[in-house]
Amino acid sequence: MIERVLKAYGLQGAKLEYFGNGLINQTWAAVAPQGHFILQKVNDDVFKRPLDIASNTRLIADHLKQYQPGYFFVAPILSADGNDMIFFEGEGYFRAFPFVENSHSTDIVKTPEQAYEAASQFGKFTHLLSGFNADELTITIPDFHNLELRYNQFLDALKEGNPERLSHSKKQVEQLMHHVDIVDEYISILSQTAFKRRVTHHDTKISNVLFDKNEKAICIIDLDTVMPGYFFSDVGDMMRTYLSPASEEEKEYDKIVVRDDFYKAIVQGYSAQMKNELTAIESKYFFYAARFMIYMQALRFLTDYLNDDVYYGAKYKDHNFVRATNQLVLLQRLIEKKRELGVLS
Repeated sequence: MIERVLKAYGLQGAKLEYFGNGLINQTWAAVAPQGHFILQKVNDDVFKRPLDIASNTRLIADHLKQYQPGYFFVAPILSADGNDMIFFEGEGYFRAFPFVENSHSTDIVKTPEQAYEAASQFGKFTHLLSGFNADELTITIPDFHNLELRYNQFLDALKEGNPERLSHSKKQVEQLMHHVDIVDEYISILSQTAFKRRVTHHDTKISNVLFDKNEKAICIIDLDTVMPGYFFSDVGDMMRTYLSPASEEEKEYDKIVVRDDFYKAIVQGYSAQMKNELTAIESKYFFYAARFMIYMQALRFLTDYLNDDVYYGAKYKDHNFVRATNQLVLLQRLIEKKRELGVLS
């Protein structure tokens, strides 16, 4: 199977080894006579229409090439037939990229400087595409960051979910209901023209940024979830995954803290690129962005727990209960830091 894929890209004889820690797509590093490449099989259980991803990436690549030729963008290489993505019946969808030499990624944000660099890169990406009509992009994951939908799914789980698990989760349910104002605010935002739909990455974890040997960000990668969206999706995802040294898997909740300097680094890095793009109202919503994303993930984890782990699955008993509790602790830690973070309203 892989031999057919390599041949389609003219990479016959390339040596392959599994690459990275991604959980969605299957990825290999390919060393061929022509150079180093990244080969990837797209997960079409998650992305139901992989060719939409290819189309979105091509539209963005063409726009940047024409209007921002100095921007370093890792576009997919074309197959011998001139396609961004190839398909083999019974085997799936594949694509290939040039390997970015002298680069590395990380799974953990270790310094505020890294957080700043990443936020700056994601802000730059959206800023440079400000002249591109985001609505030309195809939605690759419908309702990915639709908080109203996630809340309604949670309400459905309260009615139809596992009664024993619901009883076990009373405290967490109460906490989620207590913060329903985050949902109300989201619904209000959708009706406000001050909040603009832009080209948004939607998956701004640190592993989607490539760094050089001096820990300066080179570029962003993994554009599968690039869709029309709101700035607080990208900022919120950075806040959720960068602020605490403890991940969403941490069971010892006292290890969950909010690091002030990381919060400020995200705001400063993103604002440095987007200050002329954000409206006056949007610029006041960085703290909301953090609340929005942390709350939504807590909702999703607890909903899945109540529904017997049908979406995320579980590696041990109460796995999604732990994840949900973890995120609710992070949300509380964030709110406790509000004044220290300079948020006055």
